Amino acid sequence: MKVVILCGGEGMKLREKTEEIPKPLVEIGGRPILWHIMKYYSCFGFTDFILCLGYKGEKIKEYFLEYKSWKYCDFKLQFGQENKRIEEKRTDMENWSIIFAETGRETKTGGRIKKIEKYIEEPVFTVTYGDGLAAIDLDDLIRYHKNHRKMATITCANARCQFGIVEMDSNNVVISYRQKPLLNRWVNGGFFVFDKKIFSYITENDELEGDVLVRLVRQKQICGYKLEEFWHCMDTYKDTQNLNELWKTDKAPWKIWKDA
Repeated sequence: MKVVILCGGEGMKLREKTEEIPKPLVEIGGRPILWHIMKYYSCFGFTDFILCLGYKGEKIKEYFLEYKSWKYCDFKLQFGQENKRIEEKRTDMENWSIIFAETGRETKTGGRIKKIEKYIEEPVFTVTYGDGLAAIDLDDLIRYHKNHRKMATITCANARCQFGIVEMDSNNVVISYRQKPLLNRWVNGGFFVFDKKIFSYITENDELEGDVLVRLVRQKQICGYKLEEFWHCMDTYKDTQNLNELWKTDKAPWKIWKDA
């Protein structure tokens, strides 16, 4: 089963980091967040990745080519339409197969998925963003998707409000204050499972969130998978600090592997 990772956005909210590198290469504990995402998936046996490149995509290629722990064997890097391969293998147990798909700098998220249709052979594939981490049982997510027989499954997470929430009585006296509480709404957690048939619902001009998912909702073709465990996106510099602090203090819920 293929894992499609959207890596093409400019990361405007994290501009202090993304002037020189694409957002998926912003580091947590000395490794790009993209590496953490791929490492997490591989712990569940998902090792075939399609990286949808755009803004500074060549930097992502360079990272994997220059990764210092490669040793020649049978690890495969595929370079989009160039069909150029380098046979290498990690010294650890990852055995990742990576397709670098050039999907264009200005392409929207739905269009990026449409452009990698030719690489999807299996009836089901997964999609995620290159800037979010979670403690999610991926095996259970796949089972959930197959059991509900819908075109798509979207992981729904509880996000924290960015502000302190104030409640007042009729005289404007503050009776409650909560600092950045969890929202009482579900948000898009960014871990998807799609049937291959979804490509018939996507054009190269589509946004995944504003176009494709809306169409599927109208046809009642999406199920929501509630994630009540850890979930954290990396939209801002503060988010980066939070994730690095979790890693530094050995409290990173997504780290389910043992170091070599």
